[in-house]
Amino acid sequence: MINIGKTKIDPQLYEFVNNSIIPGTELDPKEFWEGFIKVTNELAPINKKLLKKREELQKNIDEWFKKNKDNFNFDQYKNFLKEIGYIVEEKSSFKISTTNVDDEIANIAGPQLVVPIDNARYALNAANARWGSLYDAFYGTDILDSSDGCEITKEYNSKRGQKVIKKVREQLNQFFPLTDGNWENLKSINVKDNKLELHLDSKIVGLKNENQFAGYVGDKAKPTILLLKNHNLHMEVRFDPNSMIGKSDAAGISDVIVESAISTIMDLEDSVAAVDAKDKIKCYGNWLGIMQGSLEASMEKNGKKIVRKLNQDREYLDKNGKKIKLHGRALLLVRNVGHLMTNPAIILDDGSEIPEGIMDAFITVLCAKHDFKNKKNSRKGSVYIVKPKMHGPEEVAFADKIFSEVEKVLHLNPNTIKIGIMDEERRTTINLKECIRAAQKRLVFINTGFLDRTGDEMHTSFEYGPMIFKGDMKKSKWLTSYENWNVDIGLECGLSGKAQIGKGMWAMPDKMKDMLDQKIGHPNAGANCAWVPSPTAATLHSLHYHQVDVFKKQNTLTSRAKANIDDILSIPVASKPNWSQEQITKEIENNAQGILGYVVRWVDQGVGCSKVPDINNVGLMEDRATLRISSQHIANWLYHKVANKEQVMQVMQKMAKIVDEQNKNDKNYVPMANDFKNSIAFKAACDLVFEGKAQPSGYTEPILHKKRLEKKSISV
Repeated sequence: MINIGKTKIDPQLYEFVNNSIIPGTELDPKEFWEGFIKVTNELAPINKKLLKKREELQKNIDEWFKKNKDNFNFDQYKNFLKEIGYIVEEKSSFKISTTNVDDEIANIAGPQLVVPIDNARYALNAANARWGSLYDAFYGTDILDSSDGCEITKEYNSKRGQKVIKKVREQLNQFFPLTDGNWENLKSINVKDNKLELHLDSKIVGLKNENQFAGYVGDKAKPTILLLKNHNLHMEVRFDPNSMIGKSDAAGISDVIVESAISTIMDLEDSVAAVDAKDKIKCYGNWLGIMQGSLEASMEKNGKKIVRKLNQDREYLDKNGKKIKLHGRALLLVRNVGHLMTNPAIILDDGSEIPEGIMDAFITVLCAKHDFKNKKNSRKGSVYIVKPKMHGPEEVAFADKIFSEVEKVLHLNPNTIKIGIMDEERRTTINLKECIRAAQKRLVFINTGFLDRTGDEMHTSFEYGPMIFKGDMKKSKWLTSYENWNVDIGLECGLSGKAQIGKGMWAMPDKMKDMLDQKIGHPNAGANCAWVPSPTAATLHSLHYHQVDVFKKQNTLTSRAKANIDDILSIPVASKPNWSQEQITKEIENNAQGILGYVVRWVDQGVGCSKVPDINNVGLMEDRATLRISSQHIANWLYHKVANKEQVMQVMQKMAKIVDEQNKNDKNYVPMANDFKNSIAFKAACDLVFEGKAQPSGYTEPILHKKRLEKKSISV
């Protein structure tokens, strides 16, 4: 270990920072380390104190329920939460004052990808998902019916292709209507007198809204690309009559490229399995490569080596012939870890591990200093950090303090670091206005998320009674009110036009038709970004933002009645459970299968995000949040004797065999059912359930990290 005073630093991390990150930042390594270590030793005790308060509040709530659950009175319950400081006083109205915010955050509504940063190829794909082929997205997914000879085949199926072309023309008619006629009859285009002319069968027409003509590539008389714009989102109509697609098209259109993932969260948290210095270096290294613009990843496709790099910006001519540029990649945010976890990469003066969130803040921002020079990510000179799992205003204020100290050590202007507050903890939800106030000069993002938020809902009220079925949670009063409340508070605090209001993930990457039918609910709810699981999903979800002008929608929502906090505080327990044994078993099996399917990859292979088959073999893109809700649900039912330990263990073993079968084609997979006693992954899954009530806020990280480190120690 490298010693700086009494603090000990892993030599690999120390060398990585000194040799890979600091060069080019104009920082002195000695000054950086001394400042970093000094600040961290000062902040770590505050971090511990905040975590202690979480424990004390939960203990008080547990005791109150034990005394009052048989004679529950809502008003008394609400007053109690105020007395113990769980609900804080809401102060006067205010508006956030964040400055230097990029347009992708403030002025463009669209899809948002979340990607594990430990996988360089995934990270590159996500960064490059700013633009996607609508033809490919329709052709390669279940959007279109595959019957009557229109199935997806290895070679190009021209019959399916014609369906795709027809479907895309419908989108163009909807979003970019012509003064007369429609896009199906287009023969050619040209630019004349700084206006777009579209030649149909027997006439020349224009766009109904001439402002939607944003630019072109090529000659005015015969452009190769037409650039259109709607709701601040762009589409390219590409012309190539010599291409396989274009030669069969009357207008020679070869593809339609849409602006897709406007922003992407590079994730250091729930979708990665990073438990030590080596893991963190891999994550930081990929983020550094992106900030420097140098990250590459090699892969083989059809026997050929392909090198993935970051896309360059896109160039066009506007209607006056002046050169314009559009960003070639998504605006990147980075999600640090929360306040709970520590990491053995650095041992502080008192012998304790460094709070991982503080380490993330210093090192991810240090990496971002490279982007402040080339400004390929943030043109405004900001770095965007999404901060998860914060409980209430005090913890947000602490994150704000961390960022202020980072700015001082790294010689950055105040509020260079922007913060995204994930509204996925109950104490944050009901105090959301005060949480936003605590970071009002740097706030750029709030969101809602079903899985973590429900997990915390269950853990907070664990003692009150058995929770309703997971599926019923989505129809519960508290959840609907929570979703509306987040938007209401965000708009009240002036986020529209300055920050993102986000909604949660579509978890089924193979069910794009269902996504296209349902996810329009997110922009209609006033969200100017919503999470998607893949670049293809981003391309398809972008269509919803052409349909809905989110900023206009937000303006109309400001006049609706505000969601009721009393509804949010309603507790989703079953008052008189009368479930059959069959219903109980089925619900436990569903939960257990999801837990095991995810944990076995996390612990055994270090995979933090992957497409995990559910009990019906539907692939779900899962991260750690799925464990929290599922493990808390089973733990709650065990505690309230809806099921017993023997019954649950039988289910766990049964589902482990099913998970083994689902993974049989994975050459790196180690079956759990061959040796339940010695399978570290199986024991981790069981601990999450049987020790679920004792886990801080119901989080799964402490057990997962412990078991992953155990697995790594015997795999060396």
